Amino acid sequence: MTAATDPTLRRLVNGVLWPGFTGHRVPPWLARALDEGLAGVVYFGQNIDAWDAGQPARLSAELRSIRPGVLIGIDEEGGSVSRLDAARGSLLPGHAQLGHLDDAEATRAVGRMIGRRASSAGVNVVLGPVADVNTNPANPVIGVRAFGQDTPLVSRHVAAFVHGLQESAVAACVKHFPGHGDTQTDSHLSLPRLNLSWAEIERDHLPPFHEAVAAGVRAVMTAHIVVPECGDLPATLNPAILAALRGTGFAGTIVTDALDMAAIRASFGAGPGAVLALAAGAELLCIGNPSNLGPKGGRSTDEDDYLEVRKALFGALDDGALTAGDLERAGASAARLALPAGPPEPGGSAPGIADAALMVRAAITVHGAASVVQRRLALLDLRAHATFAVASAADPFAASLALDFDLDRFTPGTDDAALTETVASLPRGTGMAVLVDRIACAGAQRDALTRIAGLRPDAVVINAGLPSSEDPPLALIDARGTSRVTADTVRDILRGAKP
Repeated sequence: MTAATDPTLRRLVNGVLWPGFTGHRVPPWLARALDEGLAGVVYFGQNIDAWDAGQPARLSAELRSIRPGVLIGIDEEGGSVSRLDAARGSLLPGHAQLGHLDDAEATRAVGRMIGRRASSAGVNVVLGPVADVNTNPANPVIGVRAFGQDTPLVSRHVAAFVHGLQESAVAACVKHFPGHGDTQTDSHLSLPRLNLSWAEIERDHLPPFHEAVAAGVRAVMTAHIVVPECGDLPATLNPAILAALRGTGFAGTIVTDALDMAAIRASFGAGPGAVLALAAGAELLCIGNPSNLGPKGGRSTDEDDYLEVRKALFGALDDGALTAGDLERAGASAARLALPAGPPEPGGSAPGIADAALMVRAAITVHGAASVVQRRLALLDLRAHATFAVASAADPFAASLALDFDLDRFTPGTDDAALTETVASLPRGTGMAVLVDRIACAGAQRDALTRIAGLRPDAVVINAGLPSSEDPPLALIDARGTSRVTADTVRDILRGAKP
């Protein structure tokens, strides 16, 4: 009998798998997998009906009608990354905004609100907070998702966010160990290298994870990054790095980042990567978003992605690369993560939407005269745009500005000739706003702003990314995020609203 035909081994394999799926209902393949012991699922924006507030809870109830102990996770960081509000953008502050405010109680309250929203949707694990210390201003995948670049600041806000989430009866899954903040590559697209010594990582990047462990965090997500001092395997697949995580005193569940990301799929394959991750000490395999992130070799279905990883684990059992004991230990940890965390703790308050909007306004800084008097507004979008895995599928800025302005949106890129042509083509009496997200370091967006300043010195810059250390050549709004509440606040500033 092979692993694939042994009912006990099939359940053990399913018990460590955490796939995504498409649609607002449970597809037949997923129902079968749940019936055979699948650990659970991860929700993405494609699973949420933005126009039906009760749909996520009904979907969760449908899943639990098949498997009562199902583990339902979601990326819900607030700010730029929201699945529950993917279609319109979040109404809550993001990490960078909370870090700029530096009020740990506010961060705890936002964590509490996110936890309560997740719990009401039937979710029991929130994939957050982000514990990465964003020490590289050119980082394309963390940026405003981090609380900041200062290790002690990030540490205290990570602990506060963990407390807030877990006070709301959901488990927090802090990410991305051992720290993705000094990378210059998006692991959704390729395999980053963290060119730091382990001593530097321990000093600058591990303290937020230590604080999360001290706060009782129930899960930690690994990073698909290579630390050369620890060998050629990325952290997700690296026994030495996962042993270092256990060395922090963490006794909860080790969760992989999505195995469909190119950092794993292109370098190892999602299936072989899953085998290596389990052998290294990971316990719950996040298979990922079935929407063709990275080089999947053509479009694959949600079921294809699940079967690819499951087949590799069957093969590893058959050839001895993994044992039933390995899967039993990992599956037991995943099952503990799914256990109810208890009712929300009494006494803590969560901010209302109005309070959250006030936090966002306090976190946004304005340099110069940033109001626009014209009714007609040209929005030049020069952003580099992160992959949609780490940003909302919506475009909150265009949607919000269109409510108060006659909006024309342009995406000319940063080429000098294209910018000049676009600006020259604007009708007389048109105001201009320029949307950027990569001016924290020298490069094309900074250069473009200098050129635009010579053409339209009245233009206003909306910076959705990290602030620049240089004086801006134009009036500038440092928004520190791309959420809907951020966009609405920026619109009010452009219309001349007072703080």
